[in-house]
Amino acid sequence: MEARRFRVALSFAGEKRDFVATVARLLANRFGEDRILYDKFHEAEFARYDLGVRLPELYGAQSDLIVPILCPAYDAKRWTGWEWIHIYGLLTKEDGHRVMPCRFELAHADGLSPASAFIELDDKTPAQFETLILERLALNEGRSRDYYLATGAATGLPPRTSIPHNLPALQPFFGREQELRRIADALEPESRTWGALIDGPGGMGKTSLAVRAAYDVPADTFDRIVFVSLKSRELDDDGIRDLSGFLISGLAELFNELARELGRGDIAKAVESQRPRLLLDALRGTRVLLVLDNLESLTKPDRDTVFTFVKRLPPGCKAILTSRGRIGSAAEELILEKLSEDAALATLAALAETNPTLARTNEAERLVLYRETGGKPLLLRWTAGQMGRGSCVTFADAIAHLRSCPGGNDPLEFIFGDLVGDFSQAETEALCALTYFTLPARAEHIAGVAGRLQDPDVTQALKSLINRSLVVPSEELNTFTLVPLVADFLRVRKPDVVTETGSRLEKHAFALAVENGHRNYARFPVLDAAWPTVAAALPGFIKGDNDRLQTLCRALDEFLTFTGRWDEQSALSLDAERRAEAAGAFESAGRRAYDAGWIHMMRGESAGVLACADRAEVHWRKAGRGAEERAMTIHLRGIGHSQAGNNGAALSAYREAVELARAVNRESHDVAVYLNDVAGSEADSGDLLAAERDYREALRIARAIGDQKGEAIYTGNLANLELRREEWDAGAALAREALQLSEQVGHLEVIADHSHTLAVALMNQDRRGEALPLARRAVEIYRKLRKDVARYERTLADCQPR
Repeated sequence: MEARRFRVALSFAGEKRDFVATVARLLANRFGEDRILYDKFHEAEFARYDLGVRLPELYGAQSDLIVPILCPAYDAKRWTGWEWIHIYGLLTKEDGHRVMPCRFELAHADGLSPASAFIELDDKTPAQFETLILERLALNEGRSRDYYLATGAATGLPPRTSIPHNLPALQPFFGREQELRRIADALEPESRTWGALIDGPGGMGKTSLAVRAAYDVPADTFDRIVFVSLKSRELDDDGIRDLSGFLISGLAELFNELARELGRGDIAKAVESQRPRLLLDALRGTRVLLVLDNLESLTKPDRDTVFTFVKRLPPGCKAILTSRGRIGSAAEELILEKLSEDAALATLAALAETNPTLARTNEAERLVLYRETGGKPLLLRWTAGQMGRGSCVTFADAIAHLRSCPGGNDPLEFIFGDLVGDFSQAETEALCALTYFTLPARAEHIAGVAGRLQDPDVTQALKSLINRSLVVPSEELNTFTLVPLVADFLRVRKPDVVTETGSRLEKHAFALAVENGHRNYARFPVLDAAWPTVAAALPGFIKGDNDRLQTLCRALDEFLTFTGRWDEQSALSLDAERRAEAAGAFESAGRRAYDAGWIHMMRGESAGVLACADRAEVHWRKAGRGAEERAMTIHLRGIGHSQAGNNGAALSAYREAVELARAVNRESHDVAVYLNDVAGSEADSGDLLAAERDYREALRIARAIGDQKGEAIYTGNLANLELRREEWDAGAALAREALQLSEQVGHLEVIADHSHTLAVALMNQDRRGEALPLARRAVEIYRKLRKDVARYERTLADCQPR
């Protein structure tokens, strides 16, 4: 196909300039201003004295598609009359398909009959018209009709991409052509850079640019796009604001979310320092684009870790990073400045399509607004959004509205100062509820803590707040987060409502945990669905009454382990341990140290296990506790020794724990647990007879005290013992019994273990048809629980028919 200078040439009369200006901007955002023939993009060329002579060249040989936009008397006007002579000449030749006649008010031109195939524009928006132009251009080039739309390049239309992604939705996007080109160049597979870093002050549209650039990448460049944002973190003037030291560090949260999005939830349970390496290993051989947003929320050492990580991305993978502050080297940075004048005008034109008051303003008035807001996208959108609200009838009113803020106030007050009086009760309560949520929240989560609101009220309020750039929705509009600056603003301007909401949140979260937690496995799905609410309340519990905090920890302990939230459980245990120690509640402090030790155990961190055992012992000694707690710490040390590879020391510790526990109660849950570990160490040392004896004693105690979960586990361990002996029939029988018991309890992890054990037994009896669904079930459960499934996948592969 012959290369031409212009992709689209627009011919129009002056009375349609506002409409055409928006269309030209939309097309320029995709192809560049130099590729669109529109007089304001090429003013010097249109001012030449010989323009009339050059029109055939501009509208003929140099343009891929010519779009005359007719209005009444279009062909009688001086310049459009000249243009029409040459455009009509093209229509009569073999390349007439390059002309796309359009019109307003049923206008016609000399040489065309009223019945000609015009595109009627009276009921079209500029975005709709741009879509028609792109479709026609694609068809002319022998491409599919939606070729340019599917590629997702920058236009005012909602972006689309065929690459699997979790990108957020965007408002109509204009301008930033140069920045988009630079990012696109950095993301080219041949580029030797890791990607692009977007720096700039708040409200400049860094996230929008990053997401827009990700939508724009060609479909064959990446297999997946992963978006992770730390925007929910709150900031002080000098950087990150620590949410009372609770839960996961920003860096751990970032890497954990990446792991989950990549389908590798097991990485989130690894030692934190190892997660970057494990993620790089998981990315090897893939083509993934990472979009990591708002990195200023991280401490400098954590940002350095992120930079090291992205610089080591394997071939085929790239990253886009954004930050409010300058965090990279000059060679890596793309500093985001104010919007261009044309982009600001196009933004306002798009907003005017749904705002009648804004639509009545002219270009000169809009340029005044542009200058007054400094070209800052957030402030521009917000101020334009005030048009038609209250007394804001003109831009002068809206600007005066901004200037009415008391002098010396911070930017939050400048941007959001007078919104408070404009909020409805529902909007106020929804916003104040969202100030506590650090995870994306659904409408029902917000309604649960937002006073008297019901889900429909919350949903309606959120839609209004989204339109006012105060709430950020997910792409599907089913979860919502608050712009962090708005949270700061509300705490200052609505402290009573925020405090009242926080109190209601804590009560609601406490009830959720106590009613659905502990070992009530059947209720865990309820607690899992409500986790954003509980997580939002945790900082308040850490600061509040210690007794209530410790009760909460007891309620959540099994749930957090069961759902694989090891980071959360570890952080909660450590915070609660410190809180209890400060309050002199040493018994509770010991229990929390013990709980933290179990997380180290599940991660295979023997040193951490032993350290927690030591702390628990110290706390319990101060509390004057006796044999029961001493047995717990010795048992925990046994686990640490076992994980360190010292089976002899482990077996000795387990046996000592059994004797101490028996001194308290000969038939207790603790005695059975310790005996089970004694048996495990005996089996590892090759003494299978002793192991069977102690497994059976643990099973007998579990039955005697009605411990159904223990009965299922110990029966399953006996089954595994038979598999060690290659007694497949006996192993299958015990595994089947263990599976039935675990299904009665409803503990998914135990069900998965016993499904796997039974599958192995059946496979070794050459009964692969029966083993296959059991092996598949084990894999499905472990994936659901975000656990390492490699061992179970190997068994599943072995069960496949040969």
